[in-house]
Amino acid sequence: MNTPSRVTRRRLLKDTGLALLAAGSAPVLSTPFISRAMADTKTLSIVQWSHFVPAYDKWFDNFARDWGTQNHIEVTVDHIPVADVAARAAAEASAGSGHDLFGWNGAGGAHLYRKFLVDVTDLVESVEKKYGKITVIGRQIGYNQDDKTWSAFPDYYINFPVMYRKSLWDGIGVVPDTWDNVRIGGAKLKQKGNPVGISLGHSNDPNTTWRGLLWSYGGAFQDESGKHVVLDSKETVEAVKFVAALYKEAMTAEVLSWSDASNNQYIDSGVSSLIINPISAYRTAQQLNKKVADDIFVMKPPKGPVRQIMGGAAEFYGIWKFAKNKETALEFLKYYADNWIEAFKASSGYNNPTFANIVPKPMPLLSDDPTSTPRDKLSVLQTSDEWSAVPGYPGPAWPATDEIYNNFIVCDMMAKAATGAMTAEQAVKWAAQQCEAIFDKWLHRS
Repeated sequence: MNTPSRVTRRRLLKDTGLALLAAGSAPVLSTPFISRAMADTKTLSIVQWSHFVPAYDKWFDNFARDWGTQNHIEVTVDHIPVADVAARAAAEASAGSGHDLFGWNGAGGAHLYRKFLVDVTDLVESVEKKYGKITVIGRQIGYNQDDKTWSAFPDYYINFPVMYRKSLWDGIGVVPDTWDNVRIGGAKLKQKGNPVGISLGHSNDPNTTWRGLLWSYGGAFQDESGKHVVLDSKETVEAVKFVAALYKEAMTAEVLSWSDASNNQYIDSGVSSLIINPISAYRTAQQLNKKVADDIFVMKPPKGPVRQIMGGAAEFYGIWKFAKNKETALEFLKYYADNWIEAFKASSGYNNPTFANIVPKPMPLLSDDPTSTPRDKLSVLQTSDEWSAVPGYPGPAWPATDEIYNNFIVCDMMAKAATGAMTAEQAVKWAAQQCEAIFDKWLHRS
């Protein structure tokens, strides 16, 4: 892969189509947590998404506050809606000013903004020495294959297992362990008022789920080298045809405009028979509707004709080169890594580790969850690094894969065919052309 060269801030924002977002739609921050008790001369500002497990945000704020108090550092933590993360990153890069530590969720960024981020290779390598080899998906999140550096610290990934209502699927005698069974059983359950719920809108959930389906059919938008677009293939066409059929037979039109919260609400309300989602949907159901929660079971992603795999959402921290407190941000990340198992527990098992031994197996909560019936209901999630991959699969993650993710090209390819706006063949050719243009831009910079 050619190394993108001399990327200026203005040029990157223009090329990625984020200039308007940066200039005009910087998201509103929620009321920040601020630790001022021991404020001295040092400060640290952090921005990250409002976690789908609210208890995690409370834990993180207290954790950061206590660290600040111990080290005489004023710490500010801003939480923003997940849908605003990409726009906030673009705004801060455009302004050359912002938070010291930026936490991305799902949306591409570690590679797209690498010229604006501090090299954290030493930090990642030191954590790897302490807590074991970084996983494949962890490496995809923040590693730059061309120059062997890390432009972001790989905090965690979010897995996307199948969550299904066991009583409903048992009632029709179908196990949703293959994509064909999801379609066949989903059609029957839709007739009973319990459709499948997988978004075809613009958010992280469909960006990960439809990639997983595409890969399970043997398709992908780039090859292993990351130099060639391979999306226009018979495997991709078959995957898109399947999604069109799944939409018509087993889902309803509301999925076309869903946010990442919509499918959670759909199954938690007792309507949906199956979603592909992190365990936040299950954790919320435990609080809202125990009867539904006890009926929600979890399994690996459906098998496709070629493989069993699913997209995972990347979570990572970057330190802007223009940050005022870069060294303080690095020190915080070192301390955070040393206490990562507490972060895992605070997330109720939602945050999945990227270092081999940072959460030793059997993992707390996932191997034996006293709030679940049966207690090992979530145990399959302990091995999710074996069936999860981030957007560039089977090739490396780099700026083009981040930009394709941010532009929702795979989501739109599926939606265009599902709604009949294009045939499957036309949708695939349209998407391939979009990817080719992005690859050409990044591969042939001068």
